[in-house]
Amino acid sequence: MTKPRESYVNHLYGLGNCLTSRNSTLVARSRRDLALLRNSFVPGRQFAAYEIVFRNGAPDDEVEQEVWLLVGALYALHPLTKGARGTLGASMGQLAKKIGDGSSVGRRFAQLLARDRAGLPHHLRQAVRLLSAHSTPVNYHRLLDDLTVLLGRDHLGDRAGAIRLRWAREYHVAPTTDTPETTQ
Repeated sequence: MTKPRESYVNHLYGLGNCLTSRNSTLVARSRRDLALLRNSFVPGRQFAAYEIVFRNGAPDDEVEQEVWLLVGALYALHPLTKGARGTLGASMGQLAKKIGDGSSVGRRFAQLLARDRAGLPHHLRQAVRLLSAHSTPVNYHRLLDDLTVLLGRDHLGDRAGAIRLRWAREYHVAPTTDTPETTQ
């Protein structure tokens, strides 16, 4: 992960951490920023969240800027990261085991893997909402790196295929203990 990406995701994690602060001004500012990020899903409202993305050293690449905005919005929907391991596939696999309904989660996950660049953001949003409903953490550092490829200019290339394969592997086989745990 490049430094700007890491810094951006750490900023998002900081917004989530501030929600439990005793400082009411900090809590209010964090709630406002998370609301702006959530509202970026609404067409025509993305501009309000650009401030958050750009003040954290957003890349020059417009496609990657959109990925940062998407990850910020996904984080705002579900800021639970403590204990997240591996990829989004690992989180979905953890959820399937947790609720004991692998078939419905599995179908949703298979749909997510099959989506093209245009349909992926919608299905990501639905997956993150499902994870949120069951308090299953997400590793947003890894998600930003993965989505930069899956939604980037190389979305049909070998790297994108490798990411989908890793998601599928981690869905079916829990990540090993040497996979770094996310800190919040």
